[in-house]
Amino acid sequence: MPEALTTILWGVLTFSILVVLHEGGHFVAARAFGVKVHEFMVGLPGPAVRLHTKSGTAFGLTAIPLGGYVRIAGMEPGPEDPLLAPALRATSAEGRIDASRLASIIGVPTDRASSLLVTLADWGAITPAEDDDFSYVSTISATYDDDAEELLANARSVTYRALTTWKRLVVLSAGVLVNLVAAVLVFTVVLSIWGYYTQSLTLYDVQPDSAAAEVGMEPGDRIVAFDGEPVADWQELTGAISQREPGDAVTVDYVRNSTRLSGEGILGATPHGTPMLGIVSDVDHVSLSVPGALVESFRLVGLVFEAIARFFNPDTFAEAAEGARSVVGITVEVAEAARTGPLNYAWIVALLSLSLGVMNILPIPPLDGGRMLIEIIEKVAGRPLERKLAIGVSITGALLLFTLIGVLMYADVMRYFVQ
Repeated sequence: MPEALTTILWGVLTFSILVVLHEGGHFVAARAFGVKVHEFMVGLPGPAVRLHTKSGTAFGLTAIPLGGYVRIAGMEPGPEDPLLAPALRATSAEGRIDASRLASIIGVPTDRASSLLVTLADWGAITPAEDDDFSYVSTISATYDDDAEELLANARSVTYRALTTWKRLVVLSAGVLVNLVAAVLVFTVVLSIWGYYTQSLTLYDVQPDSAAAEVGMEPGDRIVAFDGEPVADWQELTGAISQREPGDAVTVDYVRNSTRLSGEGILGATPHGTPMLGIVSDVDHVSLSVPGALVESFRLVGLVFEAIARFFNPDTFAEAAEGARSVVGITVEVAEAARTGPLNYAWIVALLSLSLGVMNILPIPPLDGGRMLIEIIEKVAGRPLERKLAIGVSITGALLLFTLIGVLMYADVMRYFVQ
């Protein structure tokens, strides 16, 4: 199979796994609260093949099998149309109805009647007729003498709109939670069985004509102190070096064959102008117990939160963007991880699941975090946001996200295919 096609297939498979996990969280939470879920599809919205139907939910594949989605009843933005109750009573009493007939019964323009029918269809109170594209068939049996508000309350009871705020927040956050839990579980299993490698204070190489060479260090030496202060790990050493300036004189203590030695050198400079000691670290293998692996997994979660937060700091945005990858770069790196073995593939899937979860919790519509923020605002305000305002906020957030995605995709194309 051509390498490009293999890369694309690994990308499609991986993104589908991640998004299906995420959407599965929304699905389970919605069904747990008795909310109707119309569809659970693998792939982007579009033409679909329904493979199985259970409890009113159609499961299947779409024409573009990248990612996935669930369609939950009653998630339309804005307040309810006050004519929903009489519209539902009319459709239930008529049995079969179209927008023109409904408009004449309740005295509204045809386009508003059509909008009412679309909402009722989303709630599952009516279904599109199979023999034409204009009519709807009621799933509720009623007459014009029945109480319209009671009919509407019964129809609403199986929708997202019927949920209290805390239940809505659970449904919205469930996808993120599944992504985070999946990542932590995979990290914990991998770390507890195989451990991990970390940069060591033992030297793999010493650059000639560097501060380290002046000090007298050689490959195999182990650094124990910098400028008189003990260092416990590689991060502590690099942090101490970063506090100095190129041209500064520094003292380094190190151990060679159980003998402690010390020397002085002048720090050099990297191409970016930061101080450089001139060493390359070796690596240490770290074994972890299950509790230790769990703790390390949560540390990784914290690091991903920190990395994403850097996108929202003007001082660190450029550096964060340089290290980030779009769907293009992720696809290439996922395929490479898959070629090197199941362990590396599992690790990168867990990392991507974690990143997807953290990204989705950001308070930016239309992400889950943004929708949660809107729910909280509506709870405090005591009423839903106006439909136009809710849609406008979501569009603005989407434009910002797509702009960032576009920038990252351009950078990845230049990185992997042009340079």
